[in-house]
Amino acid sequence: MTSGAPGPHVSAVVVTHNRRGLLAEALDALTGQTRRPDTVVVVDNASTDGTPDMVRERFPDTDLVELATNTGGAGGFAAGIAHALDKTIPLKADGGRGGTDAPAAMIWLMDDDTVPEPGALAALLDARARTVRAPALLASRVLWTDGRDHPMNTPRVKPGASRAERADAAQAGCEPIRSASFVSVLVDAAAVRECGLPVADYFLWNDDFEFTTRLLRGRTGLYCRASVVVHKTETFGGIDADPGDRFYYEVRNKLWLFTRSRGLAPAERVLYAGSSVRRWVRTYLRSSDRATLRRGLRAGVRDGLRRRPRPTEQIISAAMRR
Repeated sequence: MTSGAPGPHVSAVVVTHNRRGLLAEALDALTGQTRRPDTVVVVDNASTDGTPDMVRERFPDTDLVELATNTGGAGGFAAGIAHALDKTIPLKADGGRGGTDAPAAMIWLMDDDTVPEPGALAALLDARARTVRAPALLASRVLWTDGRDHPMNTPRVKPGASRAERADAAQAGCEPIRSASFVSVLVDAAAVRECGLPVADYFLWNDDFEFTTRLLRGRTGLYCRASVVVHKTETFGGIDADPGDRFYYEVRNKLWLFTRSRGLAPAERVLYAGSSVRRWVRTYLRSSDRATLRRGLRAGVRDGLRRRPRPTEQIISAAMRR
């Protein structure tokens, strides 16, 4: 897929698992962008519903990365970003097409149930062009299917942002943020090369929080409300919803984040750890299946303190189809 538009080369990365219909809708929306991404990478997490065949037949220009095992969102985005970072585009010496290769400059990340409105990418790039401090990340406004802001995907405002940071963000029609979800974020490839890939062993939950806080520590992140996407989750809800068995990943991954990640400064660790404990208590008190949450808490604390995440490259390499 080639946009032919000026500006940085953008690779879109979409991670999918057994949601062929939603993925097709997302890819159609990427094709319909007023400023189309230059390349699209689909990472298929071992789908069994014919997703790879659909991508090959309907979207032949897409780069399809097929994984033999389901690595979750964390592993899928790590594999997709790694592929995008290795992808090159031909450029002439005068900046036109053809000649020597140059790496992609920006990577646009989203889930397979994300449908960007036609101007979503153009709005992100426009905001980026209007800033003084080049942002390492720009996040879209995420709506649910009924038009409400989706609480699951609201970026965290940057605490203590300076007056200069707020003024620069406002000049671009944005707000300074400290973290964001993987539902429509545009990240700077150079910053990713410096800070590293998402931690694939997180599998699900907090993988985006860990990655974006690490990416944005000492760098600029912006919330761009002019860029709008629809997140077609089955239900409307936030992080306070009862997680059931998945509570294990919430606990384990948060402990990994607070004890092993470079994403948070010491004061931030205290702030976010306290917030997490309060949310866990609320979740437990509201749950109709507290026994499941207790099991997840015990196992999550055990593995979060005794183990460390496996190397991301090891997980991706083991999951690649031979």
